[in-house]
Amino acid sequence: MQAAVLHGVGDSSLDVRDDVELVGEVGPTDVKVKMHAAGVCHSDLSAMSGILPVMPPSVLGHEGSGEIVEVGSLVTDLAVGDRVIITWTPPCGKCRYCRHGQPNLCTTMLMQSMATPRFGYEGTEAFAFLGVATFSEYSVMAQEAVTKVADDVPYDILSLLGCGVMTGVGAAINTARIEPASSVAVIGVGGVGISAIQGARIAGASEIVAVDAIEGKLEASKRFGATKVATPDTLQEVSQEVTGGEGFDYVLECVGKGVTIRSAFDATRRGGTTVVVGAGANEDMVEFSAFELFFSEKRLLGSYYGGADVRRDYDRLLDLWRAGRLDLESMITSRLKLEQVNDGFEALTDPGTIRQVIEY
Repeated sequence: MQAAVLHGVGDSSLDVRDDVELVGEVGPTDVKVKMHAAGVCHSDLSAMSGILPVMPPSVLGHEGSGEIVEVGSLVTDLAVGDRVIITWTPPCGKCRYCRHGQPNLCTTMLMQSMATPRFGYEGTEAFAFLGVATFSEYSVMAQEAVTKVADDVPYDILSLLGCGVMTGVGAAINTARIEPASSVAVIGVGGVGISAIQGARIAGASEIVAVDAIEGKLEASKRFGATKVATPDTLQEVSQEVTGGEGFDYVLECVGKGVTIRSAFDATRRGGTTVVVGAGANEDMVEFSAFELFFSEKRLLGSYYGGADVRRDYDRLLDLWRAGRLDLESMITSRLKLEQVNDGFEALTDPGTIRQVIEY
């Protein structure tokens, strides 16, 4: 089958091969999924560059949707033919995080899945990125990594929910807990940032400022709910217009850079909330003084996978989509074939691009 393989961290492109095979049997608690669509997400680029952990050689892709074609002997609540969303950070349901309302922080299934070779080619074993490897025609994963959904949702729409949309909307609703009539700024308006803007709109924010250095992305953000736009250089000016210079009630940083995290904190009003949504590098540091943390009483929060409980939140997102309150169709700018995956990665940097989708 076809699959996109990363041979080593630092590689600038993936090796899209047609001789990749699944290795081993479908385990008793595993499922085999025929992929129908996969989102092209910036986190795959982050794995290639070493910002996110990956075990090469590895088949990349972590955002996707598909159809179950085989289930393990102990799987009871999933069946062949089920339409599913792929979850790269599945809750085990048993650990402290799962039992205490933070299933997004569970790493039990993730660590087990990432350390299990699922693919092979030319005598070489390969791992599944984040345990799911959606850049392949078929993939085997833990049953916890799939969520069954109704058949009325197209696969391309479903493929976006598994990471970017859940992360962005969840950061606004679950992590920041944006209140109605509040002011919000979102720094970085790629796929996650656009989703955060939609989350802020759904939560009832009265002012939503999209911040990005690329004009094309700023224009695109308006159709998703941004009431005003700013570049990094004009953010302070727009803040003066919107907040009278006090700062925003909530600022969501969707880039993952130390400099933009610092900018997000500075743009937040005293007593407001800064949420770090972007996945940054381990060595990229941010500096705060002890006095400003005490005196400003700002909440500085990390948001890992939008604070989501996928067993609840996928259905919530789909309900919002059906009601016309969450625009997913407009987030898809083009559809690619698997062999075009590297072109898709390059397109993520284009000014007008929100999301790319691979269809199999």
